Order: sequence, then C-alpha cells, then structure tokens
Amino acid sequence: MKGYLWAPSAATSVKTAQSNWESMAIDAVGNVIEFWGFKRNQGRVWALLYLRDASLTAAEIEKELELSKGGVSMLIRDLERWGVVLRVRVPGDGSWRYRAETDLLQMARRVIEEREFSFIARIRADLAEARKLAEADARVLPEQVERLRKMEAVAEATEKALGVFLKTSRLDVGGMFERFRA
Repeated sequence: MKGYLWAPSAATSVKTAQSNWESMAIDAVGNVIEFWGFKRNQGRVWALLYLRDASLTAAEIEKELELSKGGVSMLIRDLERWGVVLRVRVPGDGSWRYRAETDLLQMARRVIEEREFSFIARIRADLAEARKLAEADARVLPEQVERLRKMEAVAEATEKALGVFLKTSRLDVGGMFERFRA
C-alpha cells in the first residue's frame, strides 16, 4: 500500500515512563507547534515518535502522552496526511504502528506545501481582488491603490520564496521587504 512501511523486525520495546529530559523536549516541541498554529499535541506525538526512534501503537501513544483514544486517532490522521508520521506494519503483529518522519527538511517541505503555500496563494488572490475593486471605486485614492499593489507584490514574493524553498530547501527572503520601501 502506498504510504505504508513494513518494519524489518519485531515490535520495538517501549519505555513505559518518560524521563524528565524527554518530557521537557516533547513539551517544547508541542509548544513550538502550537505557536505555529497547529495543535500542541500534534507536536507532542511527533516528538515522542522521533525521540524514541521506534514505531508505537496508538494505544502506546495514548498511554505515554496521557491522551484519549479519539484524540490520538485524530492527531495521527492529521500527521499522516502531512507526511510527518508514517504507518508501519510489523510482521506477526496485527496492530498498526506509527513512526516519525526523520527527514526534517522533507517534513517541513510537505507541511509548507500543504498549508502555508495554499494560504499565501489565497491571500494573494484576495489582495488582487481588493485592488481591482479599489481601482473601480472613484472614491479610492491612487495612493491607496498603490499600497494595495505593494501588498500584492509582497504576497507574490512570499509565494515565490516558498516555491523556491520547496524546490531547493533554501529560503531567501532578502529582497522581499524591499517592496515596502519607497
């Protein structure tokens, strides 16, 4: 099946209690993810899987992070959709297990493409429509239309910078803010 992996060996043993450093790191990632507008527990699930470098069942994730079964199910569904968590089958084990994507640049690329890139495209389209409406309205000053053009140009530059990042894993925003000057 596309998107699924087979683990080469039997189920990896799971640590039953998080150590202080692990809890602190998991919570730190959760806080960053929440700051970026995602669900805090999405970051916590990914961080647990990433730090353990093991495939865990949903029940093990529930227990380790003290989350509900339904909550873990929804979190994993989102994380799989973004490609940051992979579903794994271990031979001889009937349960699905989950493993973190470990290529951080690839992971960032997927999330940016899925979320930020489409968001910027919508913003750019809204600004273009606002500019057209402003140009058609005799009450709007030419300076206001010009400011809309500048905002539209920044959105376009942002979209291009994200496109370059998605293709090259390099993000250059150096000239982006030049459009606000003048």
